[in-house]
Amino acid sequence: QVQLVASGGGLVQAGGSLRLSCAASDRTFSSYAMAWFRQAPGKEREFLAVISQTGSNTDYSNSVKGRFTISRDNAKNTVYLQMNSLKPEDTAVYICAAGTRWNRPFPVISWGQGTQVTVSS
Repeated sequence: QVQLVASGGGLVQAGGSLRLSCAASDRTFSSYAMAWFRQAPGKEREFLAVISQTGSNTDYSNSVKGRFTISRDNAKNTVYLQMNSLKPEDTAVYICAAGTRWNRPFPVISWGQGTQVTVSS
């Protein structure tokens, strides 16, 4: 199984930026598509972005398209989410996931525990 640990969350003001990281303790990291989700209190989990195994293909939800960028460094077994122009409605726990393909719905095989992002108004 793939162990995923997300980090980089914190408290920022509206309009600010954060970069989240998700590190995998697995030598097979490069064989997985990776994705980011988020979940706010009382709301369902929301898909944000996905990236293929090599990083050649990406897809985003409309709510973050143009503001967030997903990337990966297979040599470091890490996937990133660069978040710009943050809004209060972006406040949530951000969760990374590994999957078999970069298709949607994302075929999850492992979930990380997430990192909290809070955006103040």
